[in-house]
Amino acid sequence: MADHVPVIDISNPSETETSALDTACRDHGFFLLTGHGLDDLIARTFAEGQQFFDADRSVKESVRRTQDRALGYFDRELTKRRRDHKEVFDFIDPERGGADSPNQWPEPISSDANFDADAFQKTMVEFFDAFAGLAVRTTSLVLDTLGLTEQTIEGHRGSRFSSAVRLNHYNIGDPVPVDEREGLADLGETALGYHTDPGVLTLLLQDDVGGLQAESAEHGWIDVTPRPGTIVVNLADSLQVWSNDQYQAAVHRVLPMTTTTRMSIPFFYNPPSDAVLEPIAELVEGAERYRPFTWREFMSARNADNFEDLGEADTQIANYALS
Repeated sequence: MADHVPVIDISNPSETETSALDTACRDHGFFLLTGHGLDDLIARTFAEGQQFFDADRSVKESVRRTQDRALGYFDRELTKRRRDHKEVFDFIDPERGGADSPNQWPEPISSDANFDADAFQKTMVEFFDAFAGLAVRTTSLVLDTLGLTEQTIEGHRGSRFSSAVRLNHYNIGDPVPVDEREGLADLGETALGYHTDPGVLTLLLQDDVGGLQAESAEHGWIDVTPRPGTIVVNLADSLQVWSNDQYQAAVHRVLPMTTTTRMSIPFFYNPPSDAVLEPIAELVEGAERYRPFTWREFMSARNADNFEDLGEADTQIANYALS
């Protein structure tokens, strides 16, 4: 089933590769990138992420997310109203806000001399910068495959200033300590419940453990098998709207870990905060399938249910579909 997820050389994609990319984007929205030249940075980013999750709990608690601080460490996020089997660390563009940045970076703590907070932050900043550039190139490749002009492609970029990075650590079993579980939502049947990402596309690093699956319209659930040297790409909701449903936002999930933990690192490439999302005129064959809506209103509705169970499913692009 791994052959259904094509490998594309971003440095020089062949006609065969772009044809396979087009097929995959119409079916399940996943492909893999090689030729990115970021192997050393990727290895260092994984190493620093693992150091953070292995650190003393006091390190993680010092940057815990709250209702008022949406970034930092969290271990009880919800997907489809069920709790994920993972702990996370979130940050946005390090250039945003200066001294008033909403990012929370761990400080050196004497209880864990093995964790180098300065090295962790420095590597994450370098990772964000590199993947922001790669996201621009990857989006251009996808839109070019749709046959759009360079002018149209230039008008449909994401923005690093509204994008985000997440470090995921998938635990075996419940990530929350036993004495803190009372009153929490139930764990999901999968480590991460099926969902789509809301932005333009996601660049994902995954380790060699496996467990990521994509929903193919033709083949059902297929494995996105780890391959050394590749970066996983999955299309997201905003790009599906731009394409007027020609390309599919990737429905994906992660199976529970049973024998070892797993780490993944997604870069969520999102539209500018003031963007109006609507189908690109050149891609409308017949009728537009979505009414215009803003990225800001979409994310406001989408984020609300991640922090606590509001008693209803989170907002989807289907909420903006025209009948």
